Amino acid sequence: MEPQITVITLGVSDLETSLEFYHQGLGWPTEGIVGTEFEGGAVAFFPLNNGLQLALYPKQQIAEDANVEDEGLSSIEFTLGHNVASKEAVDAVLKTADEAGAEITDPPRDREWGGYSGHFLDPDDHLWEVVWNPQLEIEE
Repeated sequence: MEPQITVITLGVSDLETSLEFYHQGLGWPTEGIVGTEFEGGAVAFFPLNNGLQLALYPKQQIAEDANVEDEGLSSIEFTLGHNVASKEAVDAVLKTADEAGAEITDPPRDREWGGYSGHFLDPDDHLWEVVWNPQLEIEE
């Protein structure tokens, strides 16, 4: 298996609500909900960088498709990292997320390792870290 990820799928409780958060609230481009002509096929895609896609898909459908139980995992099972080019950009992204209805769990602050970051939860409690890392050059 090649070390490659092409789609990150987030299980969501309400596809419309999550679509609104990411599209209207955060301003991410999307074609909206597609696949409704297929039973259990409704999904929303957001193009990211380098061909990566973020997908929003109903949690119940993921459980059914993968033949697993919905065990209500914790927000700290994983985080999604959004690196930006400056401290000001961290502040701006967290402000946008807050205005879109995110829960800011950790306001932006300087970190011991030299960076600056903060965290928010989306409508389904997926944990995002918005971070400026002085060791990582990001083009915005």
